[in-house]
Amino acid sequence: MILNKILSQNQLKSAFFSIASNSYFSAIMREILLSFCCVFILNIVLAQNPYPKDYFINPMEIPLVLSGTFGELRTNHFHAGLDIKTQQKEGIPVKATADGYISRINVSLWGYGNALYITHPNGYTTVYGHLKQFSPEIDAYVRKKQYEKESFTIRLYPKAGELQVSQGQTIALSGNSGSSGGPHLHYEIRDVKQDILNPFDFGLEVPDHKNPSIQAAFAYSRNDTSQVNQSNKVVQLVINRKLDGDLQANTIYAHGAIGFGINAYDRLDGALNRNGLYELEMSVNGKEMFQFKVDKFSFSESRWINSYIDYDRLARMRQRVQKCFLDHEQNKLSLYKEIKDKGVISVKDSTEYEVVVTARDYEGNFTRLIIPVVGKKDTIVARNEIKKTPYYFKSDQINQIKDSVVTAYFPKNIFYEDFYFDYSYEDGIAKLHNSTVPVHNYFKLTFDVSDVPRDELKQTYIAKKNRHGKWYYVSTKKKENTLYTSSKSLGEFSLKTDNEAPKISPVGFKEGQWLTKYKSLKVKIYDKGSGIKSFRGELDGSWIRMAFNPKNGTLTYDFSDRELTETEHSLKVVVVDNVNNKTTFETKFNKKN
Repeated sequence: MILNKILSQNQLKSAFFSIASNSYFSAIMREILLSFCCVFILNIVLAQNPYPKDYFINPMEIPLVLSGTFGELRTNHFHAGLDIKTQQKEGIPVKATADGYISRINVSLWGYGNALYITHPNGYTTVYGHLKQFSPEIDAYVRKKQYEKESFTIRLYPKAGELQVSQGQTIALSGNSGSSGGPHLHYEIRDVKQDILNPFDFGLEVPDHKNPSIQAAFAYSRNDTSQVNQSNKVVQLVINRKLDGDLQANTIYAHGAIGFGINAYDRLDGALNRNGLYELEMSVNGKEMFQFKVDKFSFSESRWINSYIDYDRLARMRQRVQKCFLDHEQNKLSLYKEIKDKGVISVKDSTEYEVVVTARDYEGNFTRLIIPVVGKKDTIVARNEIKKTPYYFKSDQINQIKDSVVTAYFPKNIFYEDFYFDYSYEDGIAKLHNSTVPVHNYFKLTFDVSDVPRDELKQTYIAKKNRHGKWYYVSTKKKENTLYTSSKSLGEFSLKTDNEAPKISPVGFKEGQWLTKYKSLKVKIYDKGSGIKSFRGELDGSWIRMAFNPKNGTLTYDFSDRELTETEHSLKVVVVDNVNNKTTFETKFNKKN
């Protein structure tokens, strides 16, 4: 794959054998030419892949089957590593992939959940996420810090000499913690700048003999005068498979500035998951105009994915279309490798074009879509209608909505383009446009609560409606006679009141029960309104480490945390929701080590 831009493997072999067997070359000349070719190819390899191939081993001793690939398209970000399947179960040993030391430990309810970061002598850092539990040595270190801070969630930064690890050493067991949709290991490699790198570049091999699949293709008129098949709207192309395996679209008739996009995915051997592409290219009449490759990026640029994809289509139809053109000039994604004329084709009347879009995976498997274009200036029958409102937002300026109740403040450069903003406030619901427009950074939304009775205000919060029509709590702060929040997404917001305290119930035990054979103690916690903000567990009056699993709402205490010398014990659990309603659960049980 590394040399696919120069020669295929078969072409390279042919070239070598041709030189080696050609009778016109003397033995000395053949040796010189072969040496030159070897040096030339080695330089290409090193230039395109400067990373060590044999430095890191596999993080688990099971066949590597992926559910997610590097750079895959996710909600508001590119996937930062590999998601390795763990045979639909938790508890598989996770190995340090090289010598180093644990430089960071996260215990979080969301994100990567239980995660370890290892810094290696060569400057790289590897990340292991969604772990079930840490190895005994690491867990003892974490447990000590958790008890010191009396907090289950914690972020630690051990020094270089504190937690040394060797290549192949078990550092944890795989799990399903954090924002994980099922048991798997999230694995990353970062450089000294903490930019994220493609683990495949380091020699990690996963069998892949399948070509990417292009599901749909679209043509975009890039201004008011452009057209495709007499339409100024987004046009879906009709595509068919040719006998040679390529795809071909029906001829389109266009004029003016035109762009293209595809909905595509890749599949690897041994799994049905729809993974991301490694490379997307577009050429016009044999000349490359666009190239996008997921080899390295930073977290700070990842949200630019919302400019790279057709965000409107994602919001309306849950379909991710990758655009082969630059939609917004301020988009500086480093994943763009080649862009000529912003990837936009200027189609002239009575001129023919052959557009080729190529979707490629890391192993070099590819699928091509050929799009014949004939320039034809015609009457535009279907126009992209723009709904005009009293609010026209300029993306490079500060924009603001303000009435007697609601103030919405939008800093400059948080929108990707200028547009008419749709706003209304009716029946207590503030409609801030809709979810089809992406927001690159935070805006501030404020509600005036002067008219809210003082006894209700303590339990009042700002809520946002999700795409399923349900309201959920968003971080709410109070200042004088206002409640305010920050958000990165548009939609409907409203004030809600939560007067109901959280619920706590024991799981599998009751008051006064002997728990001699129990290895752990569980309670279930739940809040119907604003959601759980904090929890605290105490055993015999002292804080205990209770692990919270937000997926099933359970708090679990492991009896191995400390030795029990007495027989009768008291358990106290306090849960507070996001508007400070509090519930206390107390019970007694019997157990002795």
